[in-house]
Amino acid sequence: MLDANLKSQLKAYLERVTQPIEIVASLDDGAKSQELLGLLRDIQGLSSLITLRDDGTDARKPSFSLNRPGADISLRFAGIPLGHEFTSLVLALLQVGGHPSKESPDTLAQIAALQGNFVFETYFSLSCQNCPDVVQALNLMAVLNPNVKHVAIDGALFQEEVDARQVMAVPSVYLNGEPFGQGRMGVEEILAKVDASASTRQAEKLNAQAPFDVLVIGGGPAGAAAAIYAARKGIRTGVAAERFGGQVLDTLAIENFISVKETEGPKLASALEEHVKQYDVDIMNLQRAEQLIPGRDGALHEVRFAGGASLKAKALIIATGARWREMNVPGEQKYRNHGVAYCPHCDGPLFKGKRVAVIGGGNSGVEAAIDLAGIVSHVTLLEFDSKLRADAVLQRKLGSLPNVTVITEALTTEVTGDGRKVNGLSYKDRQSGDTRHIELEGIFVQIGLLPNSDWLKGAIELSPRGEVMVDARGETDLPGIFAAGDVTTTPYKQIIIAMGEGAKASLAAFDHLIRTSAPE
Repeated sequence: MLDANLKSQLKAYLERVTQPIEIVASLDDGAKSQELLGLLRDIQGLSSLITLRDDGTDARKPSFSLNRPGADISLRFAGIPLGHEFTSLVLALLQVGGHPSKESPDTLAQIAALQGNFVFETYFSLSCQNCPDVVQALNLMAVLNPNVKHVAIDGALFQEEVDARQVMAVPSVYLNGEPFGQGRMGVEEILAKVDASASTRQAEKLNAQAPFDVLVIGGGPAGAAAAIYAARKGIRTGVAAERFGGQVLDTLAIENFISVKETEGPKLASALEEHVKQYDVDIMNLQRAEQLIPGRDGALHEVRFAGGASLKAKALIIATGARWREMNVPGEQKYRNHGVAYCPHCDGPLFKGKRVAVIGGGNSGVEAAIDLAGIVSHVTLLEFDSKLRADAVLQRKLGSLPNVTVITEALTTEVTGDGRKVNGLSYKDRQSGDTRHIELEGIFVQIGLLPNSDWLKGAIELSPRGEVMVDARGETDLPGIFAAGDVTTTPYKQIIIAMGEGAKASLAAFDHLIRTSAPE
């Protein structure tokens, strides 16, 4: 099942296991059960501390549980956790086997103190780069607290269950049988939802912070670069981010980051965070900025956050990035995550054998159509313009696929459904003026980005597109406030450009600080 190289790497990891692990598999006569059994036997053979039984009675087959004899751990994988979820399996083995987590002591203590009954079910796909964060967070909680139970379910393998629950986006999490959340969530975010007093405690902690020399709002490539450059100057630096990594977390393949031939968004985001942590930077996650109160005449700038916290600084660097642009047509919000999706890599496997549409003819849209064509029965790509805007090499690949139809000069006007899920879309032919309808089960929207700047309106100068106006040094129209990355008017929204702009804004902020002073 595992090749020699992967076995060698896994064996090295399993040498960190200090306590016995019991694997109990629940199998049937199907090919997937035999495939899973082969994987588990390979794992068993790599450590004398691992035992394997194949007499499990769980209703989901194939599946397997991980436990520590004498402990009360309820952690299960339903399916074969390869692809992006192989890392989740390795971490689960290590943690069940006694290897400590890298989470902060405060987070581990918060998990252990949870009271109540928490039965989590997570639906994932093997191609989803967002799913491992959720699976790994809930697995860790299940290892540390017997009140928490977790099963990670491969949606593509348990299609009947997915259809019955109308799961049309991953990761989708259920708690005690009820929908809990969708999309990427880390352990801190999950704890904030299940621990009612967590946000209050966090707000109190942030409100007690002394003013920063430089406060960065946003934790994507621009924000990370800005924080590193500020911290290297030896000044008090903080980063407040809704989620560290930003839009990069939703990016799969990255092949144009100079000096790195190929990587994936979550890997790059993790590397960014680790790099920032090498310096004396206060990282404050799960903080969504709501209001900017600029300091006048040299006073401190203030940022207020959704959870009730407030932070002050002598200089601010705004790096809140951008988000997926929506179509803003009737039915889009109603059927969001019920057929309307924005991540083809994550949610594509849930539409296996079905008919889908991709909205957008740029690189993202054409790449999405190419990827989906290998999974679904048919892809219809709709582009507003008279021609596709994607790179020529992508257009040639798209044109070679027999199950793709391209429609140009198409203005999407409505998403239709049966009340529970999408069943089609309507569009206007911009040449003839006719309105037409396509029957399908899924719609993937790939029409660009919108800057995350709503919280800045009325406080700082924005362009007509909502981008923060900056000069060549990253300066805004307000002294001591700088901006960088996709939230700004800087052209070409690329990771490498955002990093450079973040570094530049940070150097400009430091230059500002050494020329001015702000009263505390």
